[in-house]
Amino acid sequence: MHPGFFGWWRRHHQGGCGWGGEAACGVGGSTRGGHCGPREGDGGEARHAGPGFGGEDGGGFGVRRPLRFLAYKLELGEEQIAKLAVIMNDLKTERAQAAVDQRRRTTALADAIEGSTFGEAKVAEAVAEDGKSAARLQTAIAKALGAIHAVLDDAQRRKLAYLLRTGQLLI
Repeated sequence: MHPGFFGWWRRHHQGGCGWGGEAACGVGGSTRGGHCGPREGDGGEARHAGPGFGGEDGGGFGVRRPLRFLAYKLELGEEQIAKLAVIMNDLKTERAQAAVDQRRRTTALADAIEGSTFGEAKVAEAVAEDGKSAARLQTAIAKALGAIHAVLDDAQRRKLAYLLRTGQLLI
């Protein structure tokens, strides 16, 4: 029997998430370490933070919970965390819009190929939109980095630069 089956069985038959043993957490609440808990607006379903689980997508920062990661690594204050949360939310929204644009371009390319004649106009429009979408995302990233720079002090900026250089944080 595959070892991964045991964790699956415990999660589905004992109500926990299987992260850290059967007493780690139950559906809808956390009993240890904050691994699981209800997420706002999801009807009390558990949120899993362990490896291999879903959860928040991180907004493109290359870590599962970028705000928590940055708050810890950069030793941010409460005011800095609040400002950084707004910045990262805006960036996450822009990345989500870029993903929607990508799906639209893919659909346009499929439509161009599907017809009895090749739709060169649709392909040209999709390629042009690709450039516009990439430019909007790059502008949003530059704006976010500028805003993050303004929120941090010199020591925190050095730590952030180190995290970026070493690959611990990806943007």
